[in-house]
Amino acid sequence: MTEIKARAADGGHAHRSERKGDAMYASDVAQRHFSAAVAEAETSGLGHEAVCRALLSLVISKYLETRSIADIQAELRFIAENCDPDTDFMFMRP
Repeated sequence: MTEIKARAADGGHAHRSERKGDAMYASDVAQRHFSAAVAEAETSGLGHEAVCRALLSLVISKYLETRSIADIQAELRFIAENCDPDTDFMFMRP
């Protein structure tokens, strides 16, 4: 998934939090922890597939605390339908 698609998949929101002049993005925090989880899984012999599945399950569980099932399904469907990095979103300008 490209950075453009990652930003678009979250509704175009950068999820930025200003802190002493430094911009922190939710995608940066997530990437750091995701990379660490994948690395730990690989060194433990679990492989990335198992940890990805577990993380996805945790994300969905967290979403269920504040979002409807239909909303979560719609978001997952949107991501699944638009995950090809070689295909542009229809609303993107050339």
